[in-house]
Amino acid sequence: MVDTGVIGPTGRPLPEFPEPQPPGPGKRRAVIVSMCNQKGGVGKTTTTINLGAALAETGRKVLLVDFDPQGSLSVGLGVNPHKLDRSIYNLLLSREYTPHDVITESTVDGLDILPSNIDLSAAEVQLVSEVAREQTLHRVLSKLRGDYDFILIDCAPSLGLLTINALTASDYVIMPLECEFFALRGIALLTDTISKVQDRLNPELQVLGILGTMYDARTLHAREVLERVVQAFGDDVFHTVIRRTIKFPETTVAGEPITTYASASPGADAYRQLAREVLLRCQQ
Repeated sequence: MVDTGVIGPTGRPLPEFPEPQPPGPGKRRAVIVSMCNQKGGVGKTTTTINLGAALAETGRKVLLVDFDPQGSLSVGLGVNPHKLDRSIYNLLLSREYTPHDVITESTVDGLDILPSNIDLSAAEVQLVSEVAREQTLHRVLSKLRGDYDFILIDCAPSLGLLTINALTASDYVIMPLECEFFALRGIALLTDTISKVQDRLNPELQVLGILGTMYDARTLHAREVLERVVQAFGDDVFHTVIRRTIKFPETTVAGEPITTYASASPGADAYRQLAREVLLRCQQ
């Protein structure tokens, strides 16, 4: 990567991220990425939606998996969880449906959704008695790898069986981290869980990066938190930082990503930069 000579918000020289090339011809094999943090309200869903939309802008075919019983990702893309006839819950616990019976197209070209609703909360209990229960989502997504370039999983804010399923099914994990001190405390627990999954269930799992979210450069507090994260995790921290803005809550109400709702906004530009950084890190 070429150094731009600019010091970025993480305190490191900001590299120049080249414009992504269109995906090459040939058979697809999706890169699967989980958005994971057991703390709620750190920007997991916002990042899943907007990173997915930014990747789709580059010509990638993207599937977003709503793996949170609250169904926030589904709502954020205009899907009403209460009106779903079937959801990812049915794929986990029934052989009656195929993934294509459940997948919903979004309003963004190249961006599809596997929606969720409150039914998924029962899956955690029902999966306990299943053989190879940690592999259930892996079996569902393995049927879809040839249809997409990226599959992004929006995990629930917990480290329970659903999140273990997501990590077991993934190639990479992104950890969104709100730029405040209480959020720092949960990262150690999350990295310990990731290590256990690597040891016991998915040795190929890698940390793609830690993403600073809800960053406000005007506050010393946020700058100090980001500095500490970089000191602790070094190059595992993305150069891209997602700043706090009123536009993100507005996009949820609108049911569309920021890349279409406010295409020229700093928030949209940040997620486009993150998409370029993700493509580089995944060597895509």
